[in-house]
Amino acid sequence: MTELKIQHILTLTHLLSKGAKHNFVSITTTSLGKEIKKSQQAASKHLLELENSDFIDRIISGRKMSVKITPRGYSEMVKLSNALNKSLTSSPSKVLLKGILVSGMGEGAYYMSLKGYTKQFKSKIGYIPFPGTFNVKLDKKEYTEAIRQFGGLEGIHIDGFSDGKRTYGWVKCFKATLNSSFDCELIRLERTHHDTSIIELISQKNLRKVAKLSDGSKLTITIPINGK
Repeated sequence: MTELKIQHILTLTHLLSKGAKHNFVSITTTSLGKEIKKSQQAASKHLLELENSDFIDRIISGRKMSVKITPRGYSEMVKLSNALNKSLTSSPSKVLLKGILVSGMGEGAYYMSLKGYTKQFKSKIGYIPFPGTFNVKLDKKEYTEAIRQFGGLEGIHIDGFSDGKRTYGWVKCFKATLNSSFDCELIRLERTHHDTSIIELISQKNLRKVAKLSDGSKLTITIPINGK
């Protein structure tokens, strides 16, 4: 073995966590196997291969063993870390969704016009939305799966409220762009009648009118991701 293999990365990671960059640390193949979820025999083989490739040094005294990562082994782990960081930070920081425009059930205009929502919209997203929601039917499973991640993102939170007669759920807003030209917000609702293939947008303007769209129009929605 002349290069670091994938199956040995967990072993070196565990050794680093034990302080083996600078020190010889006591270890057993049984304990190592448990930590990396491999058999004792596999852990023993990993250590032997890492030693033969000059990624670790071992001192064996009777039944005791101490291990230290060599400069070469540490260098390989640094290279791996740098490659991972580069890949993670260079990944697209936006979600791209595609679908077609569909008509809703007419409830969006009522809910989006309630004072309990409009006051918060004004203060939190900077405008009161045009009455109603702009409904998009996602046309591929990859898009319906991608939208699920927004359930775990914070977004701009519009609190639910009660008017004394009934309660209304929260709304989460995420800044978005329709067809690369029109600013809007993707909204995720605590309560909705739509299935996962339908997403709703709100905007300060009537998107159907300003974008000259009708049911069946093909749409692309871009949503920047900033961790919120």
